[in-house]
Amino acid sequence: MNAVAIITARGGSKRIPGKNKKDFLGKPIICYSIEAALASGLFDEVMVSTDDEEIAQIAEKAGASVPFMRSEKTANDYATTDDVLLEVLEEYEKRGKTFIYMACIYPTAPFVTARKLQDAMQVLKENQADGVMPVVRFSFPPQRGMAIRNGRLDYCYPENAMKRSQDLEPMYHDCGQFYVYDVEKYRACRGDLPDGYFPIEVPETEVQDIDNLSDWKLAEIKYEMMEKSK
Repeated sequence: MNAVAIITARGGSKRIPGKNKKDFLGKPIICYSIEAALASGLFDEVMVSTDDEEIAQIAEKAGASVPFMRSEKTANDYATTDDVLLEVLEEYEKRGKTFIYMACIYPTAPFVTARKLQDAMQVLKENQADGVMPVVRFSFPPQRGMAIRNGRLDYCYPENAMKRSQDLEPMYHDCGQFYVYDVEKYRACRGDLPDGYFPIEVPETEVQDIDNLSDWKLAEIKYEMMEKSK
């Protein structure tokens, strides 16, 4: 297919130290992303972009490649994911390798599966899309959200306060798990896709932001639920 999976795994983590290599139900959490990418059969190369030697060793043991380490420029707190992906593509090009398709997979995304990656890639190819993103529906309509102002609750959108939930347009948010791209289109706009993303929808039971230790425990519970449902 001429595709690369790039797993972005910086060593530094402020809220959960060592987050990308922390044990998640028996193995480093990054291993789940690597294993899903390998199992999908989509990629000529599954690589990890990291500045951390221990992460690199874990990645290689799990079957990924680490052909080069991340630069200082893309390993600081201000580098964006796009900065990292563009650097990886440029480094591969210096080595004589180019790709038609690319997946960016986050290292703390145990809910990524081979099937989800395959579905996203199929949507990308069938629609000749710039990119595809997994999304999850908000369980409560944001149009009826409230803010605390001067100690009191105010509707952010008063015109929706009395509307039924089923009469409001469903809204979704990024799962924060992975993205797939047409590389040529991605590089042309440096990640700022002019035509946006096509979606694949993921159930709420398979989505969990992991920003603190409480999130971590919730993710483990949801993951075990997902595995039992298979």
